Amino acid sequence: MTAREDMLAGRPYNPGDGELVAMRKAAQGLMRDYNATIIGDKTRARTLTQLLGTWNGAVIRTPFHVDYGKHIHFGPDCFVNYGCFFMDICEIRIGARCQFGTGVQLLTEDRPRDRQRRATGMEWGKPITIGDDVWVGGGAIILPGITVGDGAIVGAGAVVTHDVAPGATVVGNPARPLPPKA
Repeated sequence: MTAREDMLAGRPYNPGDGELVAMRKAAQGLMRDYNATIIGDKTRARTLTQLLGTWNGAVIRTPFHVDYGKHIHFGPDCFVNYGCFFMDICEIRIGARCQFGTGVQLLTEDRPRDRQRRATGMEWGKPITIGDDVWVGGGAIILPGITVGDGAIVGAGAVVTHDVAPGATVVGNPARPLPPKA
């Protein structure tokens, strides 16, 4: 198994592996190029096609930050507002017609809780899945391994530590479902 295969499978891996360092460097160059553009620049589509696993025409405002980019897959008609961080050591799969407010963080990476294990530099991750027609409010953070169901709403500033049911609205830290309207 390579470090990348271990990483994508959610097993502990060494982020200093040469292949992974080269992939992050390539992603950083593409992010730099993309983040230097403005709306209407003809290079935007080419850069996002090279950076992302599946772009599908998503509207992504700059700045936009990723670890690798290649592990992020957008469905059609998505919108990502300014200053989002999609940390993709594992896959991030985003359904159709999803919207992300400013400063949203999708974080697939995790670290050991034990101090000695953390000192080794090893890390691992869990994929994030976002269903169709999801709205994630500004400043929300979605943690590793989370699935957000179709039609759900994640309130601004929410920290999502558990899966979100289809159609649910969650708010707060940690995020909790709002009761259904009577």
